[in-house]
Amino acid sequence: MTRQDVPPPSHPSRLELALQAAGLGEFEWDVARDLLIISPRMAAIAGLPAGKRAAERGAALDRFVHPDDLERVRSSRAANLASGDTFEVEYRHIRPDDQRTVHMRIAGIMARDAKGRPTGLTGIVEDITARQVEDDGRQALMAELDHRVKNVLAAVQTLAVQTAKQTTSLDAFLANFGGRLKAMASANELLTAARWRGAAIDHLAAAELGAIAPGQTRWDGPELFLTPRAANALALALHELSANAVRHGALSVESGRVDLRWTQLPDGGFELIWSESGGPRTSTPTRRGFGATLLGQVTGRELNGETSVEYRPSGLRATLTAGAAALAPRPDDLPEAPAPRPVEATPVANRALSLKGARILIVEDAVLLALELETGLSEAGAEVIGPAYELEEAMALLDRPIDAAVLDANLNGRSVMPVAEALAARHVPFVFATGYGEAGGAPGGFDAPVIRKPYDVTQVADAVAELLAAR
Repeated sequence: MTRQDVPPPSHPSRLELALQAAGLGEFEWDVARDLLIISPRMAAIAGLPAGKRAAERGAALDRFVHPDDLERVRSSRAANLASGDTFEVEYRHIRPDDQRTVHMRIAGIMARDAKGRPTGLTGIVEDITARQVEDDGRQALMAELDHRVKNVLAAVQTLAVQTAKQTTSLDAFLANFGGRLKAMASANELLTAARWRGAAIDHLAAAELGAIAPGQTRWDGPELFLTPRAANALALALHELSANAVRHGALSVESGRVDLRWTQLPDGGFELIWSESGGPRTSTPTRRGFGATLLGQVTGRELNGETSVEYRPSGLRATLTAGAAALAPRPDDLPEAPAPRPVEATPVANRALSLKGARILIVEDAVLLALELETGLSEAGAEVIGPAYELEEAMALLDRPIDAAVLDANLNGRSVMPVAEALAARHVPFVFATGYGEAGGAPGGFDAPVIRKPYDVTQVADAVAELLAAR
């Protein structure tokens, strides 16, 4: 055999390469001969033998279709045979070789004769199981998010109503409700950092006690990790104890101390003891407020345990016990405890805040928050520019005289950084008012104050006033 007689090597066609790259299998249905031709690629996807088999008027694969999808597949095929030129259907396919259920997509083009009668179908098969699992996971995630948001809103509503019932002035309501809301927000940040698997007790203690009365608080205990439900309950409990200590207890004087200790119990739960010393002499209160109700009933119930509070002359002592159901395995990839937040001043209504004549730009995509900021800053004497709800609106306002700005970090999914960069280039100071958690300082690395949501407008006004005073 001469060199010229050697047949050239066989190479896959461009179509075959494209099908292989896309992970697709192909088939043909000869309607006239009632014949189904399955390619090796389709055979690998569907778990069927490759080659020719009786088409059974299109029903050859029906026995492998999930029973819940069979009627829909038959209806789609009948409609296509009657008048369609293209065919596409997604269904669950039970592979005959290993009985695995895979999600399949079949698409094809119907050929017809001069009288419009179907003569054949050429199509492709795709395994879309991964995509379907991802879609199902996304739907489950959205349902879970919807559930959690509704739970949070219901909890906030309850806190607002119960706090209002137990307070006699607007100032007291704002202080108490705002503090409880911030405790929930801190717990939420920790839960988010741990991907909602829970939160560590030491992280909760650091978030609540780390920034109040430096040198007067300490906490210690084994590395215990709480479920999300228990973490929220303990965050509120620690906030109530801290707020009471600052107002009336050990942290109301410089000589006072708070010691927080927790130990794991033999039954798998834990015991946490809050001890105050060095403060004013304490006695059992004559009136039971909502904070005491939170400690005595809600916390104990949510922790699957109980709470006891002793008003000793030397200082308040609270003991929280929790059942084993309150604890979860501590993840190996748990982030480090967040740095303590700076102490935020308790809002005081109608105090002498002055931003008189200051031109303040507001950039905030939440309408209610923007309106609240506009009202609060205007009452403090500022001339409000905006509010701008979109990035383009904010950029269009930058040619106006501006003394300072309040920026939300995210505007309907878009970063506010172009606005921040433009302001920084003009040496206009700004404050970030954002719902994003602690992440190493201000967004974008700017040297700017950050006020975390939820906030009181007074905090924003204070921060802006300090920026202007420092110029």
